[in-house]
Amino acid sequence: MTGLQLMWYVLIGILFAGFFFLEGFDFGVGMSVQSLTHNEQEKDQIVHTIGPVWDGNEVWLITAGGAMFASFPYWYASLFSGYYLILLLILVGLIIRGVSFEFRAKMPEDRKNMWNWTLTIGSTLVPFMFGLLFTSMVQGMPIDAEGNMSAHFGDYVNLFSVVGGIALTLLCYLHGLNYIALKTTGPIRDRARNYASAFYGVLYFGLVAFAALLYFKTDFFEKHFASTLLLLIVIVALTLIANISVFKGKEMVAFIASGLTMVALVGLLFSGLFPRVLISSIDPSYDLLIAEASSSHYTLKIMSYLSLTILPFVLAYTAWTYYIFRKRISHTELTEGY
Repeated sequence: MTGLQLMWYVLIGILFAGFFFLEGFDFGVGMSVQSLTHNEQEKDQIVHTIGPVWDGNEVWLITAGGAMFASFPYWYASLFSGYYLILLLILVGLIIRGVSFEFRAKMPEDRKNMWNWTLTIGSTLVPFMFGLLFTSMVQGMPIDAEGNMSAHFGDYVNLFSVVGGIALTLLCYLHGLNYIALKTTGPIRDRARNYASAFYGVLYFGLVAFAALLYFKTDFFEKHFASTLLLLIVIVALTLIANISVFKGKEMVAFIASGLTMVALVGLLFSGLFPRVLISSIDPSYDLLIAEASSSHYTLKIMSYLSLTILPFVLAYTAWTYYIFRKRISHTELTEGY
Protein backbone atom coordinates (compact mmCIF):
# COMPACT_ATOMS: atom_id res chain seq x y z
CA MET A 1 0.00 0.00 0.00
CA THR A 2 1.38 3.38 -1.00
CA GLY A 3 1.03 6.69 0.78
CA LEU A 4 -1.31 8.03 -1.91
CA GLN A 5 -3.59 5.01 -1.60
CA LEU A 6 -3.79 5.49 2.14
CA MET A 7 -4.36 9.22 1.75
CA TRP A 8 -7.31 8.72 -0.60
CA TYR A 9 -8.82 6.05 1.63
CA VAL A 10 -8.66 8.49 4.54
CA LEU A 11 -9.97 11.31 2.36
CA ILE A 12 -13.03 9.29 1.33
CA GLY A 13 -13.66 8.61 5.00
CA ILE A 14 -13.40 12.34 5.71
CA LEU A 15 -15.86 13.11 2.91
CA PHE A 16 -18.40 10.65 4.30
CA ALA A 17 -17.83 12.06 7.79
CA GLY A 18 -18.42 15.58 6.47
CA PHE A 19 -21.56 14.40 4.70
CA PHE A 20 -23.06 12.88 7.83
CA PHE A 21 -22.06 15.85 10.00
CA LEU A 22 -23.68 18.37 7.65
CA GLU A 23 -26.41 16.41 5.90
CA GLY A 24 -27.16 14.51 9.10
CA PHE A 25 -28.85 17.50 10.68
CA ASP A 26 -30.69 18.13 7.41
CA PHE A 27 -32.13 14.63 7.67
CA GLY A 28 -33.02 15.26 11.30
CA VAL A 29 -34.81 18.50 10.46
CA GLY A 30 -36.71 16.72 7.70
CA MET A 31 -37.80 14.01 10.13
CA SER A 32 -38.92 16.68 12.58
CA VAL A 33 -41.29 18.37 10.14
CA GLN A 34 -44.13 16.04 11.09
CA SER A 35 -43.05 14.88 14.54
CA LEU A 36 -42.00 18.13 16.21
CA THR A 37 -44.30 20.81 14.85
CA HIS A 38 -47.89 21.69 15.74
CA ASN A 39 -48.88 23.84 12.77
CA GLU A 40 -47.84 24.84 9.27
CA GLN A 41 -46.09 27.96 10.49
CA GLU A 42 -43.76 25.91 12.68
CA LYS A 43 -43.10 23.55 9.78
CA ASP A 44 -42.07 26.52 7.65
CA GLN A 45 -39.90 27.80 10.48
CA ILE A 46 -37.78 24.65 10.80
CA VAL A 47 -37.57 24.07 7.04
CA HIS A 48 -36.21 27.61 6.69
CA THR A 49 -33.30 26.65 8.96
CA ILE A 50 -31.90 24.33 6.29
CA GLY A 51 -33.31 26.00 3.17
CA PRO A 52 -30.06 27.73 2.16
CA VAL A 53 -27.73 24.81 2.95
CA TRP A 54 -29.34 21.41 2.39
CA ASP A 55 -28.44 21.08 -1.28
CA GLY A 56 -24.85 22.17 -0.69
CA ASN A 57 -24.50 19.60 2.07
CA GLU A 58 -25.45 16.82 -0.34
CA VAL A 59 -22.43 17.72 -2.48
CA TRP A 60 -20.29 15.95 0.12
CA LEU A 61 -21.95 12.67 -0.83
CA ILE A 62 -21.49 13.29 -4.54
CA THR A 63 -17.84 14.15 -3.92
CA ALA A 64 -17.33 11.01 -1.83
CA GLY A 65 -18.86 8.86 -4.57
CA GLY A 66 -16.80 10.60 -7.24
CA ALA A 67 -13.61 10.21 -5.23
CA MET A 68 -14.35 6.52 -4.72
CA PHE A 69 -15.00 6.07 -8.45
CA ALA A 70 -11.75 7.77 -9.45
CA SER A 71 -9.40 6.50 -6.75
CA PHE A 72 -10.81 3.03 -6.01
CA PRO A 73 -12.72 1.89 -9.11
CA TYR A 74 -12.85 -1.78 -8.04
CA TRP A 75 -14.33 -0.80 -4.68
CA TYR A 76 -16.83 1.42 -6.45
CA ALA A 77 -17.77 -1.30 -8.94
CA SER A 78 -18.29 -4.02 -6.33
CA LEU A 79 -20.12 -1.74 -3.93
CA PHE A 80 -22.47 -0.16 -6.44
CA SER A 81 -23.31 -3.42 -8.20
CA GLY A 82 -23.76 -5.39 -4.99
CA TYR A 83 -25.80 -2.69 -3.22
CA TYR A 84 -27.78 -1.63 -6.27
CA LEU A 85 -31.22 -1.83 -4.63
CA ILE A 86 -30.17 -0.08 -1.42
CA LEU A 87 -28.40 2.68 -3.35
CA LEU A 88 -31.46 3.03 -5.57
CA LEU A 89 -33.64 3.52 -2.49
CA ILE A 90 -31.16 6.09 -1.19
CA LEU A 91 -31.40 7.91 -4.51
CA VAL A 92 -35.21 7.78 -4.42
CA GLY A 93 -35.16 9.17 -0.88
CA LEU A 94 -32.86 12.01 -1.90
CA ILE A 95 -35.02 12.82 -4.93
CA ILE A 96 -38.38 12.93 -3.14
CA ARG A 97 -36.75 14.88 -0.35
CA GLY A 98 -35.29 17.41 -2.76
CA VAL A 99 -38.49 18.00 -4.69
CA SER A 100 -40.41 18.29 -1.42
CA PHE A 101 -38.52 21.46 -0.55
CA GLU A 102 -39.44 23.03 -3.86
CA PHE A 103 -43.06 21.93 -4.12
CA ARG A 104 -44.09 22.65 -0.53
CA ALA A 105 -42.82 26.22 -0.95
CA LYS A 106 -45.14 26.75 -3.91
CA MET A 107 -48.25 25.09 -2.53
CA PRO A 108 -51.11 26.78 -0.66
CA GLU A 109 -51.41 25.95 3.03
CA ASP A 110 -54.06 23.27 2.53
CA ARG A 111 -51.95 21.33 0.01
CA LYS A 112 -48.59 21.30 1.76
CA ASN A 113 -49.24 18.23 3.88
CA MET A 114 -48.36 15.69 1.17
CA TRP A 115 -44.99 17.33 0.59
CA ASN A 116 -44.37 17.55 4.32
CA TRP A 117 -44.83 13.79 4.46
CA THR A 118 -42.56 13.13 1.48
CA LEU A 119 -39.92 15.32 3.11
CA THR A 120 -40.19 13.32 6.32
CA ILE A 121 -40.19 9.95 4.54
CA GLY A 122 -37.23 10.83 2.34
CA SER A 123 -35.27 12.22 5.29
CA THR A 124 -35.90 9.01 7.26
CA LEU A 125 -35.31 6.57 4.42
CA VAL A 126 -31.86 7.82 3.42
CA PRO A 127 -30.02 7.55 6.78
CA PHE A 128 -31.71 4.22 7.53
CA MET A 129 -30.53 2.80 4.21
CA PHE A 130 -27.03 4.17 4.72
CA GLY A 131 -26.94 2.51 8.13
CA LEU A 132 -28.12 -0.72 6.55
CA LEU A 133 -25.42 -0.45 3.88
CA PHE A 134 -22.47 0.33 6.12
CA THR A 135 -23.25 -2.17 8.85
CA SER A 136 -23.85 -5.02 6.41
CA MET A 137 -20.65 -4.03 4.61
CA VAL A 138 -18.47 -4.26 7.73
CA GLN A 139 -20.18 -7.51 8.73
CA GLY A 140 -19.07 -9.04 5.46
CA MET A 141 -20.83 -9.83 2.21
CA PRO A 142 -20.62 -12.86 -0.13
CA ILE A 143 -17.84 -11.62 -2.42
CA ASP A 144 -16.08 -14.14 -4.63
CA ALA A 145 -12.50 -14.23 -5.87
CA GLU A 146 -13.39 -11.98 -8.80
CA GLY A 147 -14.83 -9.29 -6.54
CA ASN A 148 -18.42 -10.05 -7.52
CA MET A 149 -21.05 -9.78 -4.79
CA SER A 150 -23.89 -12.31 -4.87
CA ALA A 151 -25.97 -11.32 -1.87
CA HIS A 152 -29.41 -12.39 -0.72
CA PHE A 153 -32.01 -10.52 1.32
CA GLY A 154 -30.62 -11.82 4.62
CA ASP A 155 -27.16 -10.49 3.79
CA TYR A 156 -28.52 -6.96 3.54
CA VAL A 157 -31.28 -7.08 6.13
CA ASN A 158 -30.38 -8.76 9.40
CA LEU A 159 -30.32 -7.89 13.08
CA PHE A 160 -27.00 -6.05 12.94
CA SER A 161 -27.80 -4.02 9.83
CA VAL A 162 -31.27 -3.08 11.08
CA VAL A 163 -29.84 -1.96 14.43
CA GLY A 164 -27.22 0.03 12.54
CA GLY A 165 -29.87 1.62 10.35
CA ILE A 166 -32.04 2.57 13.32
CA ALA A 167 -29.04 3.89 15.28
CA LEU A 168 -27.88 6.12 12.41
CA THR A 169 -31.42 7.37 11.81
CA LEU A 170 -31.80 8.22 15.49
CA LEU A 171 -28.42 9.97 15.52
CA CYS A 172 -29.50 12.10 12.56
CA TYR A 173 -32.82 12.88 14.23
CA LEU A 174 -31.08 14.05 17.41
CA HIS A 175 -28.52 16.01 15.40
CA GLY A 176 -31.42 17.72 13.65
CA LEU A 177 -33.17 18.50 16.93
CA ASN A 178 -29.97 20.06 18.25
CA TYR A 179 -29.71 22.12 15.07
CA ILE A 180 -33.33 23.27 15.37
CA ALA A 181 -32.73 24.32 18.97
CA LEU A 182 -29.64 26.21 17.82
CA LYS A 183 -31.29 27.95 14.87
CA THR A 184 -34.82 28.82 16.02
CA THR A 185 -36.65 30.90 18.59
CA GLY A 186 -39.96 30.45 20.36
CA PRO A 187 -41.85 27.29 21.31
CA ILE A 188 -40.24 25.14 18.62
CA ARG A 189 -36.83 25.73 20.16
CA ASP A 190 -37.95 24.56 23.61
CA ARG A 191 -39.78 21.60 22.13
CA ALA A 192 -36.69 20.52 20.18
CA ARG A 193 -34.64 20.53 23.38
CA ASN A 194 -37.29 18.53 25.23
CA TYR A 195 -37.53 15.95 22.45
CA ALA A 196 -33.74 15.64 22.32
CA SER A 197 -33.55 15.05 26.08
CA ALA A 198 -36.10 12.26 25.79
CA PHE A 199 -34.58 10.55 22.76
CA TYR A 200 -31.05 10.48 24.12
CA GLY A 201 -32.26 7.86 26.57
CA VAL A 202 -33.33 5.71 23.64
CA LEU A 203 -30.03 6.29 21.86
CA TYR A 204 -28.02 4.82 24.73
CA PHE A 205 -29.80 1.48 24.30
CA GLY A 206 -29.15 1.64 20.56
CA LEU A 207 -25.44 2.29 21.08
CA VAL A 208 -25.12 -0.60 23.53
CA ALA A 209 -26.86 -2.93 21.08
CA PHE A 210 -24.69 -1.69 18.22
CA ALA A 211 -21.46 -2.14 20.21
CA ALA A 212 -22.45 -5.66 21.28
CA LEU A 213 -23.32 -6.69 17.73
CA LEU A 214 -20.13 -5.08 16.45
CA TYR A 215 -18.21 -7.36 18.81
CA PHE A 216 -20.01 -10.55 17.81
CA LYS A 217 -20.68 -9.88 14.12
CA THR A 218 -17.41 -8.31 12.94
CA ASP A 219 -13.68 -8.85 13.36
CA PHE A 220 -13.06 -5.25 14.42
CA PHE A 221 -12.05 -6.14 17.98
CA GLU A 222 -9.87 -8.96 16.74
CA LYS A 223 -7.98 -6.92 14.15
CA HIS A 224 -8.12 -3.40 15.62
CA PHE A 225 -8.93 -3.80 19.29
CA ALA A 226 -7.38 -0.56 20.56
CA SER A 227 -8.80 1.79 17.91
CA THR A 228 -12.22 0.13 17.97
CA LEU A 229 -12.51 0.37 21.75
CA LEU A 230 -11.19 3.93 21.76
CA LEU A 231 -13.64 5.12 19.12
CA LEU A 232 -16.56 3.43 20.87
CA ILE A 233 -15.59 5.26 24.06
CA VAL A 234 -15.36 8.52 22.10
CA ILE A 235 -18.84 7.93 20.63
CA VAL A 236 -20.32 7.33 24.08
CA ALA A 237 -18.47 10.32 25.54
CA LEU A 238 -19.67 12.64 22.77
CA THR A 239 -23.22 11.37 23.22
CA LEU A 240 -23.01 12.13 26.95
CA ILE A 241 -21.62 15.60 26.23
CA ALA A 242 -24.44 16.30 23.79
CA ASN A 243 -27.05 15.01 26.23
CA ILE A 244 -25.72 17.08 29.13
CA SER A 245 -25.39 20.14 26.90
CA VAL A 246 -29.03 19.82 25.84
CA PHE A 247 -30.03 19.65 29.50
CA LYS A 248 -27.96 22.76 30.31
CA GLY A 249 -29.16 24.69 27.27
CA LYS A 250 -25.72 24.80 25.62
CA GLU A 251 -27.08 24.38 22.12
CA MET A 252 -23.90 24.95 20.13
CA VAL A 253 -21.98 22.41 22.21
CA ALA A 254 -24.81 19.89 21.84
CA PHE A 255 -24.89 20.38 18.08
CA ILE A 256 -21.13 20.03 17.64
CA ALA A 257 -21.02 16.98 19.91
CA SER A 258 -23.85 15.21 18.07
CA GLY A 259 -22.14 15.95 14.76
CA LEU A 260 -18.79 14.68 15.99
CA THR A 261 -20.54 11.52 17.19
CA MET A 262 -21.30 10.68 13.57
CA VAL A 263 -17.78 11.62 12.53
CA ALA A 264 -16.45 9.18 15.14
CA LEU A 265 -18.88 6.53 13.89
CA VAL A 266 -17.57 6.88 10.33
CA GLY A 267 -14.04 6.74 11.74
CA LEU A 268 -14.93 3.53 13.57
CA LEU A 269 -16.21 1.87 10.40
CA PHE A 270 -13.29 2.96 8.21
CA SER A 271 -10.63 2.09 10.78
CA GLY A 272 -12.22 -1.31 11.32
CA LEU A 273 -12.25 -2.02 7.60
CA PHE A 274 -8.58 -1.07 7.13
CA PRO A 275 -6.64 -2.29 5.14
CA ARG A 276 -9.72 -3.64 3.37
CA VAL A 277 -12.46 -1.80 1.55
CA LEU A 278 -14.85 -4.74 1.35
CA ILE A 279 -15.00 -7.86 3.51
CA SER A 280 -15.88 -11.24 2.04
CA SER A 281 -18.01 -13.56 4.14
CA ILE A 282 -17.03 -16.47 1.86
CA ASP A 283 -13.28 -16.46 2.41
CA PRO A 284 -10.96 -13.86 4.00
CA SER A 285 -8.62 -14.27 1.04
CA TYR A 286 -11.36 -12.75 -1.14
CA ASP A 287 -11.39 -9.50 0.85
CA LEU A 288 -10.90 -6.49 -1.39
CA LEU A 289 -7.85 -4.59 -0.14
CA ILE A 290 -6.98 -0.92 -0.53
CA ALA A 291 -3.87 -1.79 -2.53
CA GLU A 292 -5.84 -4.00 -4.92
CA ALA A 293 -8.82 -1.70 -5.41
CA SER A 294 -7.05 1.56 -6.19
CA SER A 295 -6.29 3.37 -9.42
CA SER A 296 -2.78 3.79 -10.74
CA HIS A 297 -0.21 5.89 -8.92
CA TYR A 298 -0.31 8.49 -11.69
CA THR A 299 -4.10 8.84 -11.44
CA LEU A 300 -3.95 9.30 -7.68
CA LYS A 301 -1.17 11.84 -8.08
CA ILE A 302 -3.14 13.97 -10.56
CA MET A 303 -6.25 13.74 -8.38
CA SER A 304 -4.25 14.90 -5.37
CA TYR A 305 -3.00 18.01 -7.16
CA LEU A 306 -6.50 18.89 -8.35
CA SER A 307 -8.01 18.33 -4.91
CA LEU A 308 -5.42 20.47 -3.16
CA THR A 309 -6.16 23.25 -5.65
CA ILE A 310 -9.96 23.16 -5.44
CA LEU A 311 -10.61 22.08 -1.84
CA PRO A 312 -9.69 25.36 -0.10
CA PHE A 313 -12.21 27.27 -2.23
CA VAL A 314 -14.96 24.74 -1.53
CA LEU A 315 -14.33 24.83 2.21
CA ALA A 316 -14.18 28.63 2.20
CA TYR A 317 -17.47 28.86 0.32
CA THR A 318 -19.14 26.41 2.72
CA ALA A 319 -17.90 28.34 5.75
CA TRP A 320 -19.05 31.63 4.21
CA THR A 321 -22.52 30.22 3.53
CA TYR A 322 -23.00 29.16 7.13
CA TYR A 323 -21.66 32.50 8.34
CA ILE A 324 -24.13 34.44 6.19
CA PHE A 325 -27.09 32.34 7.38
CA ARG A 326 -25.99 32.14 11.01
CA LYS A 327 -28.97 33.95 12.56
CA ARG A 328 -31.84 32.20 14.30
CA ILE A 329 -35.11 31.76 12.43
CA SER A 330 -38.19 33.27 14.05
CA HIS A 331 -41.72 32.35 13.02
CA THR A 332 -42.47 36.07 12.78
CA GLU A 333 -39.73 36.67 10.20
CA LEU A 334 -40.47 34.00 7.62
CA THR A 335 -40.07 35.01 3.99
CA GLU A 336 -41.10 33.49 0.69
CA GLY A 337 -39.25 30.36 -0.40
CA TYR A 338 -38.44 27.29 1.64
